Amino acid sequence: MKASNGLWAERLRNLIAPALGAELDVYENEIALKKQGKIDDKIFAETRLRRGSYGQRYDNGQRHDGKEARKLEYPHPGAKGPNTLWDAPGMQRIKIPFGGLNTRQLEVLAELAEEYSDSIAHITTRQDVQLHFVHIEDTPSIMRRLGAVGITTREACGNTVRNVTACPLAGVCRDQAFDVTPYSKAMAYFLLGHPDTQNFGRKFKVAFSGCDANPCALVRIHDLGAIARVRDGKRGFEIYVGGGLGPVPYQAKLFSDFVPEEEMLPLAQAMSRVFARLGEKKNRNTARMKFLVVKLGLEEFKRLVQEERALLEPDPRWTSYLEGIERDQETPLKPPALLQIAGAGPPGFDAWRASNVYRQRQAGYATATVTLPLGDITSNQLRALADISRKYVKDTIRTTVEQNIILRWVSEADLPALYEDLRAAQLAQPGAETIVDIAACPGTDTCKLGISSSRGLAGELRARLMEDSASLDAAIGGLRIKVSGCFNSCGQHHISDLGFYGVSRNKSGYQVPHFQVVLGGQWTENAGAYGLAIGAVPSKRIPDAVARITRRYVEERRGEESFQVFIRRIGKAECKKMIEDLTEVPPHTVDASFYTDWGDAREYTTGDMGVGECAGEVVTPLEFQLTACEREAFEAQLALEKGDLAGAAKIAYEAMLHGAVALIEWRKAGRPDSPDGVVRTFREHFYDTELFFDPFSGGRFGQYFFHAHERAGQPRTQESAHRLIEETQLFIEACHSCYGRLAAQPAKTPVPA
Repeated sequence: MKASNGLWAERLRNLIAPALGAELDVYENEIALKKQGKIDDKIFAETRLRRGSYGQRYDNGQRHDGKEARKLEYPHPGAKGPNTLWDAPGMQRIKIPFGGLNTRQLEVLAELAEEYSDSIAHITTRQDVQLHFVHIEDTPSIMRRLGAVGITTREACGNTVRNVTACPLAGVCRDQAFDVTPYSKAMAYFLLGHPDTQNFGRKFKVAFSGCDANPCALVRIHDLGAIARVRDGKRGFEIYVGGGLGPVPYQAKLFSDFVPEEEMLPLAQAMSRVFARLGEKKNRNTARMKFLVVKLGLEEFKRLVQEERALLEPDPRWTSYLEGIERDQETPLKPPALLQIAGAGPPGFDAWRASNVYRQRQAGYATATVTLPLGDITSNQLRALADISRKYVKDTIRTTVEQNIILRWVSEADLPALYEDLRAAQLAQPGAETIVDIAACPGTDTCKLGISSSRGLAGELRARLMEDSASLDAAIGGLRIKVSGCFNSCGQHHISDLGFYGVSRNKSGYQVPHFQVVLGGQWTENAGAYGLAIGAVPSKRIPDAVARITRRYVEERRGEESFQVFIRRIGKAECKKMIEDLTEVPPHTVDASFYTDWGDAREYTTGDMGVGECAGEVVTPLEFQLTACEREAFEAQLALEKGDLAGAAKIAYEAMLHGAVALIEWRKAGRPDSPDGVVRTFREHFYDTELFFDPFSGGRFGQYFFHAHERAGQPRTQESAHRLIEETQLFIEACHSCYGRLAAQPAKTPVPA
């Protein structure tokens, strides 16, 4: 029964906090006013985003994974089709601070997924839960039912403090300094709706880690990251600021090597005030905290934060959460007991135990990972997991940044029985935190920015690797694969051993799904290093690229050499050679499968572009020139690899310059004879006219070119040279995209030279 039905709705109101109930009443009224045309689109967009409600991609009842979407009734007369706000199902994001869930919450998520979505809940790389194909008018009911069990969607999206993440093993980890759970929980609820966090130009992400080495929380990719430290017997945190992935990743910088525990919340409040006051507001592409830290410089940023901290009025909430921290600990359901079985468990148990079971710091207890391929769990599985949890662990359940769910405090003696129950619910797949445990963003399934099918590719890679799992060499078993549908890195491709992000290429009038291959990222040490793309490979050949790269690693590694060290040793030039022949795309008449994406039988397209007829191979001079630009961008990587920062920056900038010239000449927009002339002409004919803009990036990639021109010849650091190469690659991708769009348009009168 839906919560909007009379008596049931009234009961719900009595279960949720009055303040939350009042907020949701206002939100429901705003939906009604928007429907009547009395609220501006932009205003309402921010309103619903702050409630976690996104629009999503939806094609006439067909999901982008090739499956039929749940049929929904649209009772609104006069609607113009499935892409209107009222007729297009969207996505509802649900905040799960530090990933903590209980059994009743699992059951409510199951009910909501079944009643309002497609009976699937999706775990994200930030420990959230998402429901897809949700109607906007159902969202207030969903929010009330979540509120009744202590879950909020408030500020799950929008220019706000997003979900505060933390190690899912916090409290049971063998390597932790101390349990960061209460600190992450305090941070989440202190900043939620706080007046000082309501005027950001962009989102703000926070993470807590209990140790340095393990990647459970990925502190160094966050706007504000905290690593547990103990100094002279006192608890505190090592603080990092200004991290972030996105198109061009920034590694967080050390703000302080020790901040006492009681200073964590006032420090976050002071940072929020500085970010709200000085952060970019007009240009969303430079509005994250990372840009502010770079703009001000770390020392000036620290000075401003310390100055702001001194001005704050004391708030009892800064320390109230510390009271009783030692007493407020999870407790197990059963007493500890060691596992007696050795090699005689149920079929498949040993493999599952080897990859999915972690021995806790508390003797006799273990944590079991429930592996969720692509982060998906069905309504029936959620209910089964709630029952299983009540049987073995009480309410000690957490989501992970690897898109799985873990059960903590399992008595070791119960592991065989737990495995059997999970297997009955089809939740006992092995391979957690191995090469088969692939993370992926929603991509073209549901995301409006998706370029290539990240979930389709991840599913294909997982299937192939699982098929060969018995013969996989141990050296590659622990590698991480992460896939993003576009350059925005929601799948965290920059910090994986093997990363991929979706791009497209034009082939004789057809669009072809591709993925850039990213190598050199480091998942450990809380995301210790970012990788760079070495080349675009057709989507259908990515599995071959994975097989080739991993096979080379197995055959040529030296002793216990890690994958990152191996890649550095053989060098980017050798890595590129490995995949060069895989970059070729056969003509449509020879193999049409290359012109479809994984999991989608339809002809691939990134928009409304029609499919041209192919009478033979026709390659324009522009395509040759952009290929040359890609080569230059790669040469910049090689210079960076050798430590030649000036050379790397020069080559990267010239690659951008040549890409702009290629577009100008192809468009017959003049023949500029100097770099300044190229910039002026490009700005006039492509940027100011917005011809260079696309749905994925707007004008930000053009701005990368302008900034590179302004800084040409200036000294570069390792970090800024790395960033420039990232920006160059994205600018060239945008040139490809611009050409693909313009080439599909009817011919126009050339601009006189």
